Amino acid sequence: MPTTLVPYSKHPSSSADSTLAIQPVILAGGAGTRLWPLSREQYPKQLIELLGEESLLAATARRLDGLENAWPLTDDLLLVCGDNHRYMSAEQLRQCGKPARIVLEPCARNTAPALTAAALVTVADRNDAVLVVMPADHAVPDSDAFQAAVLRAARYAANGAVVTIGIVPRRAEPGYGYIRVGMPIGLDGGFTIDRFVEKPHRELAEQYVQSGEYWWNSGIFVMRASVWLSVVNTLRPEIHAACVAAHHDGTTADMFIRLDPHAFALCPDDSIDYSVMERLGECGNVPGVVVPMDASWSDVGSWDAIWEIMPKDAGGNVARGRVMFEDTTNTFAHSQGRLIACVGLRDVVVVETPDAILVADRQNAQQIKAIVSRIRAERGPEADNHRKVHRPWGYYDSIDSGERFQVKRIVVKPGESLSLQMHHHRAEHWVVVRGTAQVTRGEETFLLSENQSTYIPIGTVHRLKNPGKTSLEIIEVQSGAYLGEDDIVRFEDNYGRMV
Repeated sequence: MPTTLVPYSKHPSSSADSTLAIQPVILAGGAGTRLWPLSREQYPKQLIELLGEESLLAATARRLDGLENAWPLTDDLLLVCGDNHRYMSAEQLRQCGKPARIVLEPCARNTAPALTAAALVTVADRNDAVLVVMPADHAVPDSDAFQAAVLRAARYAANGAVVTIGIVPRRAEPGYGYIRVGMPIGLDGGFTIDRFVEKPHRELAEQYVQSGEYWWNSGIFVMRASVWLSVVNTLRPEIHAACVAAHHDGTTADMFIRLDPHAFALCPDDSIDYSVMERLGECGNVPGVVVPMDASWSDVGSWDAIWEIMPKDAGGNVARGRVMFEDTTNTFAHSQGRLIACVGLRDVVVVETPDAILVADRQNAQQIKAIVSRIRAERGPEADNHRKVHRPWGYYDSIDSGERFQVKRIVVKPGESLSLQMHHHRAEHWVVVRGTAQVTRGEETFLLSENQSTYIPIGTVHRLKNPGKTSLEIIEVQSGAYLGEDDIVRFEDNYGRMV
């Protein structure tokens, strides 16, 4: 798609086409292994209340609140996420009152294909819009500074530039990428992008910060949807072609836009930076611009980063949950239930969940990924799920297990139901402890009230439903030779989960 650019000798704010609406785009891929044990493969960091009372995803969805007073916004936001996270993500957006459409990636292919899919959805619906592309797992406490930077970036983007927001560095941080700032461009505070640098060693990062010529690469991008599709088609035509096919052959149901899995699987795995931003010079008519944001920002990439941005006590300690410090300094402790008592510690991270405990030197927090890899190699469940597992109908909590049994607490939301299913290797005993259950067992359907129970033999088709207006809670005892979650044959499912 050809793009006509306004010359940058003019003032961008006076020449930009502000009739183009801003389309918020949230990218929510990745597993967040460096924040284990809170972050798991099936419950990644953007869904967790890491910094306060709301998740990182919810905070990101609110980040543009009020911007419509300065620039028109679309009626809904676009979220790009993995298929496994669709219902949890949708529920969190619903709870924070954010209308959304959710683009489902059948497999992980990095940020460039994710953005390309979002741009295709935008162009198909609205012809064009200014995309504000935000990772779902960042912390930006200063919303005023963020929105001011977005508005500056949007004015450049409306004229055809591809813009990234650079963070004025507060310290030398080898864990971040850097942007070398070029010459001023226009009158709206932007600069040309001289080059990108990926995660330099500490000594080089210190030189960058001292020079004043380098900013942190935030991973936040602003551009017109049509411009992105044009440059990605020029620089990475194989990404463009695979995403066009995946979008064209995909399906839409309610708020979910499902990309075709076969076409998307053929898409190369690449990031926005590598595929386009570092090669923009090859597109002579599309300038790359960096706009500064001088504000608190973090990519929340490690426990050390969380310690850095959280309020601390007089000893430099951060406590979440039931925590006591004694003769302890510069330590982070997070409890999900049990009391954590820290005595005589310096620069330590302690994180407690019902099924795992992490104790680490805070300076070596990046090495947690190696532990997660070992857990996964040993096929330990702690890499993928918490003991409490969320489902679109509610959740279950694995209370206890042994060689031939497993005990779960199951909570079903009002009006919701589990799939009509059968197990080859296990029987199930259900006891209702709260609410009313509608049970399908073979050819019969009946109600169970509190303190009543039933038995589901091996091989029997069954379903559990909550017909009431309050949550249904049951205790399930499974028994049999094999108790894995993959021993489920589904016949009907309200959520499209037939495998």
